[in-house]
Amino acid sequence: MPGEKYIYYSNYSSAIGPLTIAATDYGICSLQFGEIKDVFPMMNARVRKQHIPGKLIEDETMVKEGIHQLEEYFSHKRKTFDLPFDLYGTAFQRLVWETLQCIPYGETRSYKQIAAAIGTPKAVRAIGSANNKNPLPIFLPCHRVIGSNGNMVGYGGGLDKKKYLLQFEGALEKISS
Repeated sequence: MPGEKYIYYSNYSSAIGPLTIAATDYGICSLQFGEIKDVFPMMNARVRKQHIPGKLIEDETMVKEGIHQLEEYFSHKRKTFDLPFDLYGTAFQRLVWETLQCIPYGETRSYKQIAAAIGTPKAVRAIGSANNKNPLPIFLPCHRVIGSNGNMVGYGGGLDKKKYLLQFEGALEKISS
């Protein structure tokens, strides 16, 4: 239909299991752990809650570059992503998500360090909440955020995936030592 907007999605089999990646005409807007059949209700609820314009349809064309860059990442050929993102969230959430991109591959930062970096040193819990709502894990590497004591805390995909990603990037050894 003319003028109708879409959110295009496709599944991707990654080293940490199935992922569902979605994009609007403006960029990648969602990465979920699991196949579409499992994450569709959550994606649909987020689309409605965030007022993301569009109807979800399966179409790999719009997410092809995102999948390609994930393949490079999981092949140790890519350490940063250079994709257009279409982020929906509060101004604070978007600031936190943008700051996540500044954490180098193979390194970690604490929630407290992220709070200080954005000029809100007492907003540690708010940083955790923004991380929890991160629509693009891996692309916006919230797995690189750990507790001030060095412990791995919280991850939407599960701590097993966080541990895998940190180990994969070589950051787990730095935390443990």
